[in-house]
Amino acid sequence: MRAYLTALLASMMWLAVAGPSSAQSFDFPGFTVRDVALNGVTIHVRSGGSGPAMVLLHGYGETGDMWAPMAADLARDHTVIVPDLRGLGLSSKPAGGFDKKTQADDVAGVLDALKVTRADVVAHDIGNMVAFQFAARYPERIARLVLIDAPVPGVGPWEEVLKNPLLWHFRFGGPDMERLVAGRERIYLDRFWNEFSASPARFSEGARQHYAALYALPGAMHSGFAQFAAFDQDAIDNRAFLAGSRLKLPILALGGEKSFGPMMATVMRAAGDNVTEGVVPDSGHWIMEENPQATIKLVRGFLAR
Repeated sequence: MRAYLTALLASMMWLAVAGPSSAQSFDFPGFTVRDVALNGVTIHVRSGGSGPAMVLLHGYGETGDMWAPMAADLARDHTVIVPDLRGLGLSSKPAGGFDKKTQADDVAGVLDALKVTRADVVAHDIGNMVAFQFAARYPERIARLVLIDAPVPGVGPWEEVLKNPLLWHFRFGGPDMERLVAGRERIYLDRFWNEFSASPARFSEGARQHYAALYALPGAMHSGFAQFAAFDQDAIDNRAFLAGSRLKLPILALGGEKSFGPMMATVMRAAGDNVTEGVVPDSGHWIMEENPQATIKLVRGFLAR
């Protein structure tokens, strides 16, 4: 009976996610949707367009759905690939593998499944950390890198970043915390959407309902906490890479004007030799909700060089 109820709950959540209230906001017109089995997980992937390949990696509090406006724009002249990170969105919810080296392998596996050998990568939030390891582990498979508004464990002023009280959630996790937020996912996530926005009203009610339903799926909050719990190992892995190498590819480091701002470039200059600084105007952390047009323009400008 318990297994049946769990399955029923998952089905109801999917209906909530796919219902009319969210279909327009998160539409990927003309894209193919598939589930790619790799590394003991199933990664939910949207792909569409034609031309040079582009991978878009999301962060915490959202899923690959965040990229819908940028994906539609880039698909005019790129093959755009948008996965949900393991444990999040409609990807499967494994017990482990949330270190960013393993998730970089997930990205490589997705590209293999789609028969893509090389791509540009645009990332936000925790997606930055996965993208960094992908660039470190697979330099031959990545042409250009865009990292948006989040630090990278072990890189640059990481220890100072950890002291910021706004980042209390980096150390929040474990079974007791999961019990506290069970059934209250919207309350928990609203804290992030409000505190990290320059204008919270721009993170729409429809988007909040959409993501809250996805994060209420069985195993999703556990996976989210596990993404943060892996930061210590991620810092070790990134420092090990930087002890003997640096990123050589062109990097655009974007910060929201009212969030990380030019600090993103400061972080990445500690790890890369070819870093361009950029700021998304009139935006906090949630760049695709707060100022998608400016974000797309900045990414497009970088790709056109």
